Amino acid sequence: MENRVVITGMGAVTPIGNTANDFWENIKEEKVGINNIKAFDTEDFKVKLAAEVKDFNPEDYMERKQARRMDRFCQFAIAASKQAVEDSKLDLEVIDKDRFGVIVGSGIGGIGTIEKEEQKLQKRGPNRVNPLFIPIIISNMAAGNIAIEFGARAVCTTIVTACATGTNCLGEAFRNIKNGYADIMIAGGTEASITPLSVAGFTSLTALSKSTDPNRASIPFDKERNGFVMGEGSGILILESLEHAKKRGAKIYAEVVGYGATCDAYHMTSPSPEGDGAAKAMDLAIKEAGIKKEEVSYINAHGTSTPYNDKFETIAIKKVFKEYADKIPVSSTKSMTGHLLGAAGAIEGIVCAKALEEGFVPATVGYKEKDEECDLDYVTCGGRKESINYAMSNSLGFGGHNAVVLLKRWSE
Repeated sequence: MENRVVITGMGAVTPIGNTANDFWENIKEEKVGINNIKAFDTEDFKVKLAAEVKDFNPEDYMERKQARRMDRFCQFAIAASKQAVEDSKLDLEVIDKDRFGVIVGSGIGGIGTIEKEEQKLQKRGPNRVNPLFIPIIISNMAAGNIAIEFGARAVCTTIVTACATGTNCLGEAFRNIKNGYADIMIAGGTEASITPLSVAGFTSLTALSKSTDPNRASIPFDKERNGFVMGEGSGILILESLEHAKKRGAKIYAEVVGYGATCDAYHMTSPSPEGDGAAKAMDLAIKEAGIKKEEVSYINAHGTSTPYNDKFETIAIKKVFKEYADKIPVSSTKSMTGHLLGAAGAIEGIVCAKALEEGFVPATVGYKEKDEECDLDYVTCGGRKESINYAMSNSLGFGGHNAVVLLKRWSE
């Protein structure tokens, strides 16, 4: 027998809020979290802007010694996980921890620590490299540290699919509960890659916006878009079988009803020009949900603000929904948060859950210039209060990875 799967807790550390509630309120208020990079001196860099997390203190969530044994991406994940577990009101003393799992990923892992320790190696020699260097940097340690923190002994794994990571983690956690392998999953993504090497690398790839105007830097679907803005942070959701959630009287935010995952098998960085892989992932999520395409009432697009991504994602949406495509509200909240890479799909999953709960479709902020090749309803003049029943979240990653989750407004 398959289980229904619901969302019972959420936590977030983002460029526009360090809790899920603050993050969502700032989404509704159209707050842009992009500004001049403060993490390092950008004098020699062509890219000056990023969406950094503000006022984050890891010691609000852990002891100083524990924090020092984690890269920033792990600190974000622990913070968001603690928020989500608290929000879910799980009683960790009574749940079956053999059926309590973790699927949390990071696209890049501990690159900040890698850079710091490489400098130490060059200046002070190999014997001065941190003895915990390896367990600090490897990308699975976000999931590992979360499992240790809460004693989660079921499946504990990390998915690394670049910018699709967070959505793949949500989808695979959903499947683990649906198919009976776990009762509760901590799922999501985390990233902390606003570092000199990372920004330099993405700049050399010509992927980042060189705009110096925070309000015209991340402008998905706008004709003048010229690259994405790097963000950082973490989004974590508690997924639970409906039976388990109801038994303990949990608050339910939304139901997870579909998941699709495909690969373009086309190019290292560019999505498929025909949008076939992304379209197939959307189709698979709709099919698993068992609904008609016309029932999808909001799409949180991947919408990175790069010329190719936004154009090809538009093509993919049209391929799936055909004449209904321009009737679906579509928005990219990356216009406010920047692109959190491996954490993007996780915070956008939170957006979809809250959009369903409150009946609010967030805006694509900063949009001004219409692109003839991007001609859907991108919700560009403020958010909309409207009842929505199914929300779709799209994520597309380097390597051709496509991941889609479909959420339903909670009802018995």
